[in-house]
Amino acid sequence: MMISRIKLLIAGIFAVGFLQMNLVNAQYKSTIKNETVLFNNIDAVLPLGKLDKYTITVCTQDSSLFRDFNDQISRYAAVTYAGLGSFDEQIKYSNLVIVAVKAEALTFPFIEQLVQAKMNNKKIILAVFGKGDLLSLLNNVKVPILWNDHFSRETQNNAAMTIFGGLSAFNKLQKTYSSSFMKGMGEATSQTRIQYGVHANDEINIDRLSKKIDEIATEAIAEKATPGAVVMVIKNGQVIFEKGYGYHTYSKKEPTTIHNIFDLASVSKIAGTTPVIMRLTEQGIVDLDKPIGDYLWQAKATNKKDIRLKSVMLHEAGFTPFIPFYRNLKPGDLQSYDSPTHHVKVADSCYLVNNYYRDVMWPEMLHSEVKPVGNYVYSDISMYVMKEVAEHQTAIPMQKYVQDNFYRPLGMKTAGYNPRDRFAKQDIIPTEQDTSFRKVLLQGYVHDQGAAMAGGVAGHAGLFATANDLAIYGQLLLNRGEYGGERYFETKTVDLFTSKQSLTSRRGLGFDRWDPNLKNEYPSKLSNATVYGHTGYTGTCIWIDPANQLVYIFLSNRVHPQVSTKLFNLNIRSRIQDAIYEAIAAGKK
Repeated sequence: MMISRIKLLIAGIFAVGFLQMNLVNAQYKSTIKNETVLFNNIDAVLPLGKLDKYTITVCTQDSSLFRDFNDQISRYAAVTYAGLGSFDEQIKYSNLVIVAVKAEALTFPFIEQLVQAKMNNKKIILAVFGKGDLLSLLNNVKVPILWNDHFSRETQNNAAMTIFGGLSAFNKLQKTYSSSFMKGMGEATSQTRIQYGVHANDEINIDRLSKKIDEIATEAIAEKATPGAVVMVIKNGQVIFEKGYGYHTYSKKEPTTIHNIFDLASVSKIAGTTPVIMRLTEQGIVDLDKPIGDYLWQAKATNKKDIRLKSVMLHEAGFTPFIPFYRNLKPGDLQSYDSPTHHVKVADSCYLVNNYYRDVMWPEMLHSEVKPVGNYVYSDISMYVMKEVAEHQTAIPMQKYVQDNFYRPLGMKTAGYNPRDRFAKQDIIPTEQDTSFRKVLLQGYVHDQGAAMAGGVAGHAGLFATANDLAIYGQLLLNRGEYGGERYFETKTVDLFTSKQSLTSRRGLGFDRWDPNLKNEYPSKLSNATVYGHTGYTGTCIWIDPANQLVYIFLSNRVHPQVSTKLFNLNIRSRIQDAIYEAIAAGKK
């Protein structure tokens, strides 16, 4: 064990030096054999690029028969599902239509409808399963066609992943079926997105990993460190582990699944606010070497006007760590119903007086005490400030900016603020039974009191998402700014923000990092110097490891029903991360 740890630490140190000298983008490594053959990839439509360009309808001849195809597509994009009946009417408001059928369903009337849909300026993608002899019916249909000679769960999954770039296409026809489908034909594409499906992996012992994670997660739930959790691991662009544990609450009525939405707490700092600042800095709209007073008029008359934004991003601005605004509420500030004077919903049946953030919270932050700049003091005020800077510079609310520029184009379907506005309550994991402020079980309303009082959108908290959405964001960073065949950040921007930027702490710009003091074993005792990410108060974390081409995500609601330190005391998150590294080491033997 100790030898493996030393080897991993040494490898991490060497990896950092290598990455600093010769940084390269992440490399996808598939272990899945893809038998799909692709034809007519006109204008290189596949794999699909930015997903916000499309309104997608998926049409299959039988939803139960094509459940695997539909489920796989749902991992990549928000789509509407339909059958083949009333085809023309069901796709009327979609600009991209994905059709999946068995070859026997290729009738002339239906093929004519496909041709008509193309004439109506819709992009059509056709996935066909079964007899190759029937491909000749499609000789004159010039749309991307994916074909597999047999119909199975695997071929459905692979066809769906090929459409979105989770798998590369490279297979060729082994015989001639018609003049348009001849032996040797078949177009090639590249993998551009995360790949789903756990298969044998030469670089990691998956059986060992699964057993160990099961043990640790079961222990956490048995010890009531958290009622439930989701763990997700991505290596070389492939999901190698993904599982939900326990239940939403200790009543054990709702099992926790990989599709549940969690309050990410401070992970919001790096998955919400920081990417906005990254984009604005590379566009020259924000300069981190300039002071707060250059961007915020209200700060010019305060003790914060000369503090550089870089110091703010590094938590070295000398700000007060935390201001418990909710403790200063006056009678009448909260009420149980919506009204013209109380329209800020902070929880079920709990409304805050209007403009409390603008009139009370933000001025108090601006005039709060400042200690000498340069020392590392973790403060939520830092990201309140950066959100204000971003919104003043863009004139766009941050929740809209991240959706339009990142989440929707990337295919992050659930990521966002105030999830109760978009999703069913039961899909969102509850957090604390709040007894001091909102006096209700929090479900879909941000746990952090200050973020709730700011309308659910704050720089330091407020973001909700599934593990899958975080995985997409993590892979984007691991790819150094590129995902789905599109570039979202310049590589130098990702390298700058995620690397060590402080002389007094381990921090990057917005990002937390591996602690060089090995006694702290942070984020885990086997992690290495390339690792960056963040944790969240509700019991969440994401860690990205370029040296091992790894993304590790842990989501839980450890604050339910009340705040508990057991998740920390048992070291659950770090031990699971160590188990991943141990499985990697075992796989290389």
